[in-house]
Amino acid sequence: MIRLSDGDIGELLQEEKPLPSDFLTRIKTRPKRGHSERELDLTGTGNSQFRVILRQSAVNHLDFSIILAYLPPNTNDMFRLRRHNGLSHEHTNIVEAQTFYDYHIHIATERYQEIGAREDAFAEPTDRYADYASALRCFWADCGFIFPPGAQSSML
Repeated sequence: MIRLSDGDIGELLQEEKPLPSDFLTRIKTRPKRGHSERELDLTGTGNSQFRVILRQSAVNHLDFSIILAYLPPNTNDMFRLRRHNGLSHEHTNIVEAQTFYDYHIHIATERYQEIGAREDAFAEPTDRYADYASALRCFWADCGFIFPPGAQSSML
């Protein structure tokens, strides 16, 4: 299992991630056992490998998760750097003893890895989005994505 420092996590988030010209069709989710899902693998400008994972419930449109994962070289590991979640469940930050029910963004941290928790177990509530589409726009902005020429933000 890979462990990353907060500095390494920050560098991976800041690494530019060019999106392919056909990314809109490649991120259109497909039905899969009660939800829609899609994955898109990308190479950052520093040659890091990333995976975008998009999931949305077929029953509850506020139940979604948009994930940026780092794929370390020479492993089958997937390290979740960021996860933008919908308003569908309560979340508790175990270290801070903080519980909330809100839209929230999971953030990989060194301190949660040190206690043996999932790397992205810490989350912060957010009012920056209110549905899947606005969460996706927030995700693109937060994680260093570069849009292909001609991509219009109104399409995203």
